[in-house]
Amino acid sequence: MDYVSALLPPAVMAVFFVGVIRVIVKTQGGANKAKEDAAVDAALARVESPRQAPATPDA
Repeated sequence: MDYVSALLPPAVMAVFFVGVIRVIVKTQGGANKAKEDAAVDAALARVESPRQAPATPDA
């Protein structure tokens, strides 16, 4: 019976892992792809936008 308790956690993890991969693959593309791409592009533009320099130099 020890082999069952030894094999059960890896088997459960494998099932959950396969489920997560299936969800990830199914949610790629589709009707929401354009909306998701626009959200990512907006976030990247916010991060990459140049920071404004102070109007007056410290002199």
